[in-house]
Amino acid sequence: MPVRTLTPRFDASGKMVKLEVSPEPRPQLAKGLTPPRLNPQNHYDRALAQLRSKDKPLERYIFMQQLKDSDLDLFYRLTMDHMSEIVPVLYTPTVGDACLNFSHIFRRPDGLFISIDDKGRIGSILRNWPRRNEARMSVVTDGSRILGLGDLGVNGMPISIGKLNLYVAGAGIRPNSVLPICLDLGTNNEKFIADPLYLGMPQKRVPDQEMEEFMDEFMYEMSIHFPKLLVQFEDFSTDNAFKYLARFRNQYPVFNDDIQGTGAVVLGGFVNAARLSSAASGRPLNEHRILFFGAGSAGVGVAMQLTSFFMLQGMTEDEARAQIWTVDSQGLITADRKNLAAHKKYFARTDYSGPPVKDLVEIIKLVKPTALMGLSTIHGAFTQEVVEAMFELNERPIIFPLSNPLTMCELDFQDAVEWTQGKVLFASGSPYAPVEYDGKKMEPGQGNNMFVFPGIGLGSLLARATSVTDSMVEASALALSEALTPEERAADLLYPRITRIRDISAVVAMKVIRAAQKAGVDTAKPLRAMSDDQVVDFVKSKMWKP
Repeated sequence: MPVRTLTPRFDASGKMVKLEVSPEPRPQLAKGLTPPRLNPQNHYDRALAQLRSKDKPLERYIFMQQLKDSDLDLFYRLTMDHMSEIVPVLYTPTVGDACLNFSHIFRRPDGLFISIDDKGRIGSILRNWPRRNEARMSVVTDGSRILGLGDLGVNGMPISIGKLNLYVAGAGIRPNSVLPICLDLGTNNEKFIADPLYLGMPQKRVPDQEMEEFMDEFMYEMSIHFPKLLVQFEDFSTDNAFKYLARFRNQYPVFNDDIQGTGAVVLGGFVNAARLSSAASGRPLNEHRILFFGAGSAGVGVAMQLTSFFMLQGMTEDEARAQIWTVDSQGLITADRKNLAAHKKYFARTDYSGPPVKDLVEIIKLVKPTALMGLSTIHGAFTQEVVEAMFELNERPIIFPLSNPLTMCELDFQDAVEWTQGKVLFASGSPYAPVEYDGKKMEPGQGNNMFVFPGIGLGSLLARATSVTDSMVEASALALSEALTPEERAADLLYPRITRIRDISAVVAMKVIRAAQKAGVDTAKPLRAMSDDQVVDFVKSKMWKP
């Protein structure tokens, strides 16, 4: 009979707070029930070889999900040992294909599915989760704006699952404490509604008022049934992303990775890019000018975060805002445009009164930006003429085509390098391979939210934060900007290598904890008496290992 042990759990002061029953170990099969030479190492090697034998990304995704179901420890050992190879399988860019095909590749449920039909009894659905007492981290999506793929309804569930895989691998959140949730409020995707295998409600999305009532009930019941849970909203439609973050952020511990996490990771990379660009041009950091192509929730969220860059240079909020221009499908966004969406008003220009400007090259000539950010989901939007216009203005142009997946990315790395004679400071949302130019290996940056959201989550949980403040998100970005090693700086990298993610997450978490303390939203008071190094050690001690 397997022996289960009681493991003491301590708080930050070293006081034992509870005894926890350890999970029952995987049963060892009796002799004769396994091949003679089966052992953990050759099974690890076999699983890796099987993964690499799959010639399609979606097949690799399916293999990894099956491995997770059958051997959780091996799943995470492989992921953590081969981070740069496997993260793109578990999340962007492959997760886009997994979402599009979710109802057809589905094998077994993972997480909670809560539909509009459950309105009025959401609490009873939440009570069905088998690990309620252990739940600490949840990623919640309604599937209405998955990556750049649009409204995928319940097929968006792999987004929640994938993000939580990265919380575990990147920050050591315990696997039994994560909770993926998909809210099924219908879908406006006619293809899915007509698909007999579609797993969601085959109906149009519900009206705004009904969704508001549903969301209010959902968040209240979450706070009752999961009082220690941190909620991350993911891939809500643009208006709803802003709406529900504003609605709940001061009531519950919640943040939105599309708005805040993307902004933080871009700010972290932009700080390093601006330093390199200014070193080449002699331009002061406060004179950078940023042009955003794409003004949805991610675009405006990133722009809001980048105002912090200028305010750190001593500028006022209004002065910082004046350094940022935004462009949508109708061209340069100006304050005199009729029927301007609420989330676009903050950056709408009041200093331009000419005719509407729609051509991106013309806008670049007008604005003279040092940095061009792409969050439009329009593949190839940054043409050779656009890139050369940026290069003509800047010795080292900053170009971040951030749309996911790669099929939606505004610019390929190879083209960016060739069209700027190797001078571009580049970061994308999905990974690109290094390229050779003029005898030199050039490594692209990847503005991967994984650099910050695991640390934001872990830091918020360990601080027992009652809310996630803007200052906590900004702290994660600045921690990321300082995380480069001397070797990475010498290679002009904008982001650290993903293989160091746990060390990076530990420092990010420490900075988030400090920001929570400064904002007065922390309730884990013993952490206040620790030095920064002690907090980092404490954070690392809390990371789960397979």
